[in-house]
Amino acid sequence: MRLPLAHDRAELIEVVRIGDPARHLTSRDLAGDVVEVWAGEEVRQLLHLVGELPDSPKYRCFLPGWGIRAYDATDPEPLFEIAFCFRCNGARVWGREVTEEQRHQDFEAESPAGRELLRRFRACAPG
Repeated sequence: MRLPLAHDRAELIEVVRIGDPARHLTSRDLAGDVVEVWAGEEVRQLLHLVGELPDSPKYRCFLPGWGIRAYDATDPEPLFEIAFCFRCNGARVWGREVTEEQRHQDFEAESPAGRELLRRFRACAPG
């Protein structure tokens, strides 16, 4: 998956559990409950996993269940946000430095990186 250039500045990531996935078909940002906050090495590991996600054909449902918001140390606004649909292999990316080509991407949810990313997200979920 192609990460925004700003990923190099990310120092903090919020893991978001999306409660209303249909909202993200036309939304301009990521909405949901923050279930975990990662910093330091966890940020680098997570972004490495996302960057390793191979391209895949998309199956058009786009009902994302998980997302991330990435921040640097100086700005209260996110560097970028990504919503992931592990059913249709689709990702939606928002951010100031996100190019038009990066806004809608496809990834292989069943790849080793995809399975590990979903495992980490699920480990954050309460209950």
